[in-house]
Amino acid sequence: SNQRGTEISSKNLERFLSNLLFVSLFTGLPYSMKQAGFPLGILLLLCVAYITDYSIILLIKTGNLSGTNTYQALVNKAYGFAGYLILSTLQFLYPFVAMISYNIIAGDTLTKVFQRILGVGPDNLLIDRHVIIVCVTVIFTLPLSLYRDISKLGKVSFISLILTIVILVIVIIRAATLGSYIPKTENAWVFARSNAVQAIGVMSFAFICHHNSFLIYVSLEEPTLSNWTRITHASVLFAVFISVVFAACGYVTFTGDTEGDIFENYCRDDDLATFGRFCYGITVILTFPIECFVTREVIANVFFGGNLTTIPHAAVTVIVVAVATSISLVHDCLGIVLELNGVFSATPLVFIIPTACYLKLSGERWTHPDNLISTSILAVGVLVMTAGFVMSILYPQECSHGKEMLYCFPGNTSLYNSTVPPS
Repeated sequence: SNQRGTEISSKNLERFLSNLLFVSLFTGLPYSMKQAGFPLGILLLLCVAYITDYSIILLIKTGNLSGTNTYQALVNKAYGFAGYLILSTLQFLYPFVAMISYNIIAGDTLTKVFQRILGVGPDNLLIDRHVIIVCVTVIFTLPLSLYRDISKLGKVSFISLILTIVILVIVIIRAATLGSYIPKTENAWVFARSNAVQAIGVMSFAFICHHNSFLIYVSLEEPTLSNWTRITHASVLFAVFISVVFAACGYVTFTGDTEGDIFENYCRDDDLATFGRFCYGITVILTFPIECFVTREVIANVFFGGNLTTIPHAAVTVIVVAVATSISLVHDCLGIVLELNGVFSATPLVFIIPTACYLKLSGERWTHPDNLISTSILAVGVLVMTAGFVMSILYPQECSHGKEMLYCFPGNTSLYNSTVPPS
């Protein structure tokens, strides 16, 4: 149909998909399978996808009920200035920690890309992750982050979406060609593991897009709940398909050796994986400025009345980028970063705040289905946030960053450089 508002706008669908499909976060999903146990991990991933779908629609529904058109205004109406400050803190932490993770990923992946260049020896600065992170920041991410208008970065979403598909294809190919040659770890197929709660945090971190939902909703040709519901269902369905395939192929290939960054698992002499690392590095470099834009907007709204003149704009940008870069220089374990950000930021934004606002503003009787579902999701969110934090502190995950995996040392290195393994 070509009638106004009767079809899903491809532009809006693309924007929503790009918010759901941040490849830098999706590459942590195989790691979540290792934490939860593969069968339970798949079930939890589907549950998180359902909750994401439900809470995004509920968020807009609650906004319509309350007459608000931003996440901040909704929370402010429901819980006052204190709620507004809590939301602002979470909306700052999520993209800020994402910026740290992007720097860690750039340092991890691009160093291994440069190692494959002829003439780049073990003492070359190009294989020093600290040098790479600083250079990427100074040459690319900081200049891009200084843009005042996020629309100038509009093509980034489409590029990230395409590169996501490319990386997914590479992971599928390597699952088919390497999976049977890499030894499976003990109890690789156990149904459930004790770190399932942290796994939910990692999954939530990959799916969150609530902070941009109102922006996309108001850009619809006809912003109605029915149109929004169709866009949300289509986007989440596509995202969960990509997620399940990615998580399953990554985990099946490496089982208990799976790292927080799946590309840390591939051998350094694997040329196909090296191309994937290159795509991965480009994606995080292009995505970094978008997250910086969000953190700067939060600071502007809370401390500067929503408006930053030229000098404060530049100063805030430089400070935020410098702090994120400094942290990424001294911390290099992506899995822990994903866990903590998932527990502290993503879980409240996905599970707790949308449902809490609806329960406060809806006016429906407690036996109403939306109230019952919202109460259940809220309770699960509080449990995941509390237990996930305790588990992350008491049982921190090991990180073998930068180490060549044991299965990479067999003499037949041609195994890792061929699309089809030798017989």
